[in-house]
Amino acid sequence: MAGTPGLLLLSVLLCAVGQVSPYSAHWKPTWPAYRLPVVLPQSTLNLAKPHFGAEAKLEVSSSCGPQCHKGSPLPTYEEAKQYLSYETLYANGSRTETQVGIYVLRSGEDESSGKSRRKRQIYGYDSRFSIFGKDFLLNYPFSTSVKLSTGCTGTLVAEKHVLTAAHCIHDGKTYVKGTQKLRVGFLKPKFKDGGRRANDSSSAVPEKMKFQWIRVKRTHVPKGWIKGNANDIGMDYDYALLELKKPHKRKFMKIGVSPPAKQLPGGRIHFSGYDNDRPGNLVYRFCDVKDETYDLLYQQCDAQPGASGSGVYVRMWKRQQQKWERKIIGIFSGHQWVDMNGSPQDFNVAVRITPLKYAQICYWIKGNYLDCREG
Repeated sequence: MAGTPGLLLLSVLLCAVGQVSPYSAHWKPTWPAYRLPVVLPQSTLNLAKPHFGAEAKLEVSSSCGPQCHKGSPLPTYEEAKQYLSYETLYANGSRTETQVGIYVLRSGEDESSGKSRRKRQIYGYDSRFSIFGKDFLLNYPFSTSVKLSTGCTGTLVAEKHVLTAAHCIHDGKTYVKGTQKLRVGFLKPKFKDGGRRANDSSSAVPEKMKFQWIRVKRTHVPKGWIKGNANDIGMDYDYALLELKKPHKRKFMKIGVSPPAKQLPGGRIHFSGYDNDRPGNLVYRFCDVKDETYDLLYQQCDAQPGASGSGVYVRMWKRQQQKWERKIIGIFSGHQWVDMNGSPQDFNVAVRITPLKYAQICYWIKGNYLDCREG
């Protein structure tokens, strides 16, 4: 494994190799192949226990739009290492900071060792769909959406791991109230007789759905979020991973590197979340991507606070396995007012899973880089 300095590394990471030309006669929207980097821990320091004093924010906002982000310089190699270093919070309140190194594997090496405005997030006709009935709520992909005790949404990405937005547990300066006893809620049917199993064909009709909660063992937040705020680098790193104290026993959705918007099926994305204007309901939506930067997707999917942290996904063809597969390619973050040619325009924003972010999140989940070679 060899370290690659500066702009050479970043230029390598920006390059993707597509599997199939989008203009071929028998084209299917296919997951591209990426030359993935490796993000590995280098050193870990113990930190003082946090105060957990921040108020939970169910959304973040920024005035820096697509052109603003496109005009920003790419981070240097040292800056990228700094942003991808991370903080880990444990259930007992202890906290660590881990510095990372970024590497590109040589061929075959992976086989060896302004003014306040009212935020409008509904665009014209409300195109959201509330998902009702256990036949839908308890089935994939809707069953991968979970609720955080701080009020946000998360997505199951492994047997014990949930992907969400960083601002759901950390405001950029400190952890929000309730994070030390953070729980993740799974919707399950509540039966009137109380004695029948959900998979029993003779079960009584469920009166309503209820949440079953699992405690969080530890959380990971990138330093790119902690060091910044919603008006600079912070929104680009608005993601966090939660590890549960026990397996959830549900089917989960894998993460994937976000393809360019023009390669997405129909140019659309999908996500489901627990919008706070529809309490207790899981709300699904899909919409077109309007613009993109290297780190962010700009869209006008109808959404309300509470949907933050939802996993943004698409369904594409997996050439190696010859099957269709959904993957999480981003995390719904919040809202932006953008000055477009002198006129304000609003977008909802998702953080893209870039090759570097994929390598980091995958390592958090797997604990080794050998299982993180396919994005």
